[in-house]
Amino acid sequence: MLDRHFALYRSAPSAAGGLSVTGIGRHRVTQAITARKLPDFAVVLVEDGQGWLETKAGGRQAVAAPALFWLFPGKTHSYGPNASGWLERWALFDGALTRDFARLRLIAEAAPVVRLSDLSDMQRLFDRLRSELSLDTVLSQAEAAATMHGIVVRAARQAADRINRERDPGLAADIQPMIDELRRCACDSVDLDAFAAKFGMSPATMRRRFALATGMSPKAFQLRIRLDRAKQMLAASDSSVESIAVAVGIHDAFYFFRLFRDRENCSPSEFRSRHNHK
Repeated sequence: MLDRHFALYRSAPSAAGGLSVTGIGRHRVTQAITARKLPDFAVVLVEDGQGWLETKAGGRQAVAAPALFWLFPGKTHSYGPNASGWLERWALFDGALTRDFARLRLIAEAAPVVRLSDLSDMQRLFDRLRSELSLDTVLSQAEAAATMHGIVVRAARQAADRINRERDPGLAADIQPMIDELRRCACDSVDLDAFAAKFGMSPATMRRRFALATGMSPKAFQLRIRLDRAKQMLAASDSSVESIAVAVGIHDAFYFFRLFRDRENCSPSEFRSRHNHK
C-alpha cells in the first residue's frame, strides 16, 4: 500500500531545458498555507477532502476532491482544507515547455482548479512519477518529464470533457459516429445539411456539437482530413499533384496549391521532395 506521507526533491538536470520535475510528495494537510511563493510550477492533487485556493489571477475558488490545481512560479497563493483536512499529492516542475502549456491554455492562472472525473487515472500518473524520480538517473528523469507532460495533458482533457458534457449532455452519445463517418467520406462531395439530417440534427446543432468535440467546424475537419490524405499520397506515390488534388476531392488545382502552401508552409512538390518514400 502506498505510504500517505513522503517528500522527494531532485535538482533539475543541467541539460534538461524543456521540462524537468524537481519534487514530488504526498501528505495530509490540516492547516492553510498563506501568502506563499514558489520558485517552480506546482500541481496539487486533492485526493479526498475539500477546501479553497486563492490567487490574484483566479480569486478565491472552492476545491473539492477529486480535483487538482496549478500554482505558478513567483505568484503569491494561499490554500487550505476545511476543518477535517485533505489528502494531497504534489509535484514541482519547470522548464521552457511550461510556456507552451500556458500558451495552449493547458494550464491557466485565471482558472487553476481542475475538477477531475477520473481520480484513479491521475493517481497512476503520480505513482509513476514517484517511481521515476526515485531512481534518479538521467533516463528516469527524462521519463519523469514525459509523465509530467502526461499529467498536464490528461488534466486538460478531463476538464474539456467535463465542460463539454455540461454544455451538451447528449454530446458523448451521438457525436462519435458522426465524426467517424465524416472522416470516412471526407474526400467525397458531402452535403453537410443532408449529413446533419442523416444523424437527426439540424445543421446548427451539428456544427455546435462538432466544434465542442473536435475544436473545429465540420467543414474545417473535412478539409484537414483531405490535406492529411494528400500528404500521404505525395509521400507514397509519384502521382501528379493535380491528380492527388482530385483524389482528395479538390478539383481546382490552383486552389489546392494555394491552400496547401497556406496550411503547410510549403508547396505540394516541396513536401514530396522532403518526405517521398519511394
